[in-house]
Amino acid sequence: MEIEIATIGGYEEVGRQMTAVRAGEDVVIFDMGLNLSKVLIHDNVETERMHSLDLIDMGAIPDDRVMSDIEGDVQAIVPTHGHLDHIGAISKLAHRYNAPVVATPFTIELVKQQIQSEEKFGVNNDLIKMEPGETTEIGDSGNVQMEFVNVTHSIIDAINPVLHTPEGAIVYGLDKRMDHTPVLGDPIDMERFREIGREGNGVLAYIEDCTNAGKKGRTPSEAVARRHLKDVLTSIEDYDGGIVATTFSSHIARVKSLVEFAREIGRQPVLLGRSMEKYSGTAERLGFVDFPGDLGMYGHRKSVDRTFKRIMNEGKEDYLPVVTGHQGEPRAMLTRMGRGETPYELDEGDKVVFSARVIPEPTNEGQRYQSEKLLGMQGARIYDDIHVSGHLNSEGHYAMLDALEPQHIIPAHQDMKGFSPYVDLAARKGYQLGRDIHVSRNGNVMQLVD
Repeated sequence: MEIEIATIGGYEEVGRQMTAVRAGEDVVIFDMGLNLSKVLIHDNVETERMHSLDLIDMGAIPDDRVMSDIEGDVQAIVPTHGHLDHIGAISKLAHRYNAPVVATPFTIELVKQQIQSEEKFGVNNDLIKMEPGETTEIGDSGNVQMEFVNVTHSIIDAINPVLHTPEGAIVYGLDKRMDHTPVLGDPIDMERFREIGREGNGVLAYIEDCTNAGKKGRTPSEAVARRHLKDVLTSIEDYDGGIVATTFSSHIARVKSLVEFAREIGRQPVLLGRSMEKYSGTAERLGFVDFPGDLGMYGHRKSVDRTFKRIMNEGKEDYLPVVTGHQGEPRAMLTRMGRGETPYELDEGDKVVFSARVIPEPTNEGQRYQSEKLLGMQGARIYDDIHVSGHLNSEGHYAMLDALEPQHIIPAHQDMKGFSPYVDLAARKGYQLGRDIHVSRNGNVMQLVD
């Protein structure tokens, strides 16, 4: 069976992920993501109203025109999880393909919300839910199946899809960390990865996220971040002024910890910001998390400002607002607070807890620097880096190569500089650049089996 892999997006940057795999006459697309930094450098850009070609020209979404060179029919569009760099272009590109979007329940719900907010295109692709651990037929030949293997990441309900073909399995390995003690959800299914590596013809190709390949050791569990967060909040329990926290809105496990620890230090948690309300509300509605019945979630700006006024009237010492803005996003809640544009007044000594790291990209780094400076000018004390990554460090990558023993490796989710630590690691395992390590670029098509 002919096997081709098209590296469409995410092979020259972190963001706008998209990869297509052709097995015989059947094609599966993995991810359709957005590069948010390419949008943020422009003022007042509303992607919902923009044409896909304009967004492609901006470098914000994948240039999928290479798909016209791929023979065969697209049978499924498969996002691995609900982060925007994996689902953010579905509302712009999916309508070009007569194929369903197949994903886990939480991811499907987030895709549905993306499509509902789309103003330029009508997206009528079927949305099909598939649970981790399940397998489905791809196409009509009966020779290709797709399996979802449970993984752990900084968002719930993440999977690595595996395409089983007569030539071996293609494992799409974006994004994950090796968490055996997650705060929410099941541990990564390493047992299944080891089985896949030894079944039939083994693993033909492994496409892997290289984000942290140059970092030593293993990525800590979310349980470690939870303990760190509790230690920080407990250490400021007796402070009688304002405490504000921020984290990734999509990181439901971290939000859950913040809500619980706010209660433990005698403060009322409240979730503020559109994305905070969206992700946490969706997770609660689908039963992934059980928040207290009186937890306030407010996304609309007027509702947020009313809540800030109530906090100021009743006393900052009684509340812990959990807000958007950990990357310094211009319109997020924490950025507005730093500019003095909300009714919440920061005083000398007030605490701002960043339970997140800066995404290592110049736009984010610049915005975050500015945000921290503005907060500091108002007297805020910054508690930074209370976080663990959602991506594998070098020992996690080493363990995955041991488990899968792939014939071919395709690094992804980075630029050329970011690929080099992973290439070095794989070379120490006996792989060779140009022979079985294939460093690609956006828009390339490689044929693994003629």
